[in-house]
Amino acid sequence: MITIGVLGLQGAVREHVKAIEASGAKAVVVKKVEQLAELDGLILPGGESTTMRRLIDKYGFMEPLRQFAKEEKPMFGTCAGMILLAKHLVGYNEPHIGVMDITVERNAFGRQRESFEAALSIKGAGEEFIGVFIRAPYVVSVDDNVEVLSVHGDRIVAVRQGNFLATSFHPEVTDDHRVTAYFVGMAEEAKAKKVV
Repeated sequence: MITIGVLGLQGAVREHVKAIEASGAKAVVVKKVEQLAELDGLILPGGESTTMRRLIDKYGFMEPLRQFAKEEKPMFGTCAGMILLAKHLVGYNEPHIGVMDITVERNAFGRQRESFEAALSIKGAGEEFIGVFIRAPYVVSVDDNVEVLSVHGDRIVAVRQGNFLATSFHPEVTDDHRVTAYFVGMAEEAKAKKVV
């Protein structure tokens, strides 16, 4: 069975655990660096990216997370998690983990009160997926090696680059687990390749 971790420092951890289990994988809440070694994939949940970065630094997670990415283990960032994975952030000189060739704008859809839901078509995960956008970022631009999986209006809201996946929205807060199942599939493929 595939084991997917959810970085448990801040954000919608419980909802991700439920979605992972509903997708047929084992879920682990990651609160210690040592736990990363036992994972086939890792979800960086939504939350508040500045707070998450502070906690990542406080608990010594930054280098181990970059190493996890270097080993090409699948990582999935939702909302604030997308900000953590991006190499370029509008208005900021430095990225956080910085492994995806994307430029992201924070809070691009407005503040908390401007949160909304929208039906999305997501390549690989299906049609009519209800994306929940809460103080959501969006992808301003992508490099050629990044696949755009979904757009809302003219804004890119889901992307994949190799073993890295990122969404502006929160797929874990609905009972539709197709996006999480897509990521579990990515982790299964990556694990199968390593075995070969």
